Amino acid sequence: MKKLTIADVAKHANVSKSTVSQYLNERYEYMSEKTRKKIKDTIEELNYQPNILARSLKQKSTFTIGVVVANNVHTFSTNIIRAIEGYFYQQGFHIIVCNADDEPQKEKNYIEMLRAKQVDGIIIFPTGDNLDLYQQMIRDQFPIVFMDRTIAELDITTVMLDNHLAAKLAVDHFVEKGYRNIAIVTTSIIRNISPRVERIQGYREALESYGFPVKEEYIKTAPAEEISEALTELFSLDTPPEAVLAGNDIVLNEVLRFIKNRNLKIPNDVAVIGIDEVPFADFYTPTITTVKQPTVEMAHLAAEQLLSQIKQERVIDTGVHRFKPTLIPRFSC
Repeated sequence: MKKLTIADVAKHANVSKSTVSQYLNERYEYMSEKTRKKIKDTIEELNYQPNILARSLKQKSTFTIGVVVANNVHTFSTNIIRAIEGYFYQQGFHIIVCNADDEPQKEKNYIEMLRAKQVDGIIIFPTGDNLDLYQQMIRDQFPIVFMDRTIAELDITTVMLDNHLAAKLAVDHFVEKGYRNIAIVTTSIIRNISPRVERIQGYREALESYGFPVKEEYIKTAPAEEISEALTELFSLDTPPEAVLAGNDIVLNEVLRFIKNRNLKIPNDVAVIGIDEVPFADFYTPTITTVKQPTVEMAHLAAEQLLSQIKQERVIDTGVHRFKPTLIPRFSC
């Protein structure tokens, strides 16, 4: 069966091929509403499918965006991906999502694959261990935006949270509620992953601002699968903490599981605050106080910055854009 072409649509709708092309590219400025409807009805009647490859070659764009997530287990990552997809869908782009599992080699393979597929740009939650690859992308003037994590020595547009403030909001709330022995638990900082490092720094600074000593034994970092062991060490101290700041949603899950297994009561035995809003926070018993990231706003800015690079609309903004978090007080503290 012969494949339909723009010429077939134009003939059937009694308009020119260029008019059909303008319609397909959503350039409606110079056509009447009647013409638009006629072309739309013809496309539906003939079941015409535009040749995406031909369109890509002609416009030198694949209308595809890559998103390389460090770890898609995080609720934050899932929400960011969804918002990025929604933004680019409205712009006529598709996205390809890749999960690096916090493994630099896996991240490298995905970035190389996406570039081989000639995506128009990539939003990356960087693992931090592919500096040569990131630098090559800069030299190639390839559109790239970092999300959630920053690498100081690279001039790459970055969108992330004010992590120092996130930890400060939590510590402030603990102190306001009368807690003094406050611990922080995060996943591994082996590769100096910026949100985790910055949240610990913010925790230290907040305690110091109150004149409280920073107890190193109250700072725990470990891979996700070893968080339970780290918590066991923490609560085996001669003076266990009265309050725990969970550095992200994965840690929060482990903290709540540990507390339940130990038959501890929240907040009577230990108060809890988690950085990152989680779906169960408002119906867990007791409800969980969290520090929320403005995920939609962050995702949209990252998408806007990437699209601006793709369209070469202005000089590339290589700054770090930080968003303010919000404390959502509930009954775990």
